[in-house]
Amino acid sequence: MSKRSLAFCAASLAAVFYAANYSIAKDVMPHFVQPFGFIVLRVLGAGSLFWLVSFWGPKEKIEKKDYLRIFGAAIFGVGINMLCFFEGLNLTTPISASVIMTTVPICVLILSTIFLKEKLRTLKIIGILIGLSGALLIIVYGKGNSTTAPNPLLGNLLVFVNAASYAIYIILIKTITQKYHPLTFIKWMYTLGLLFVLPFGYNQLTEMQVHTIPISGYLKIGYVLVFATFGTYILNIFAIKELKPTTVAVFIYVQPLLTSMFAIGFGKDTLDFIKIGGAILIFTGVYLVTKIPKKP
Repeated sequence: MSKRSLAFCAASLAAVFYAANYSIAKDVMPHFVQPFGFIVLRVLGAGSLFWLVSFWGPKEKIEKKDYLRIFGAAIFGVGINMLCFFEGLNLTTPISASVIMTTVPICVLILSTIFLKEKLRTLKIIGILIGLSGALLIIVYGKGNSTTAPNPLLGNLLVFVNAASYAIYIILIKTITQKYHPLTFIKWMYTLGLLFVLPFGYNQLTEMQVHTIPISGYLKIGYVLVFATFGTYILNIFAIKELKPTTVAVFIYVQPLLTSMFAIGFGKDTLDFIKIGGAILIFTGVYLVTKIPKKP
């Protein structure tokens, strides 16, 4: 099998791992651990794995001036990102959360226009308005089971804040990823991220009733740490090396479909016209935003 074929397999597997994460993480929270306590576990577990793997990676020294940017990446890419995502997912449905997450390219474009002074074409402005209207439709009108989604409005809003935070993270690490190997900065980002999330999740972590969690619960927690966090990152690194970034990005847009299959299959969610309509608007907006204009 060629490296290109293996890269497609890696990107596909990463998409499957992350899509299943929406339903599996919903099973963990709040039954076995509260959202913020789960984040501390996730950052600590995945961060330890990144440090372990980095011993086989390149030995690079980070310049002092770059630690500030890495700390910023830790705040937005680990701290705010995960805190909002897990709390949001705890309050809303897996399908709504996965659809709202696809607004990341729209958020990146808006932030790039503000901070990087990128030109905004008419087509992209239309795409932003259409995409954000789809997100707003799901945030305001998206509903769910009162037991599994106790506050979908707040949950959807938090997931959108998570998407915006992740967009800031992408912009922050642009220069870092060109300067260092991914494993060099990701291990430090998770270390600094742990310091940020620990005050939020320490009490919830200590409240875990470890002896009452069944084996299935520990397996689900392990899945989120090993496969949905560490595994997806390693697989995406390999995929990006062999494929174009635009090709890898396509797999982000199939995640709502995969998430819907897992969520409906596991009985965690159902489809309705609001979710379908919002998804169509968001996908249309993302298509217009990411469409490369024809050269004259």
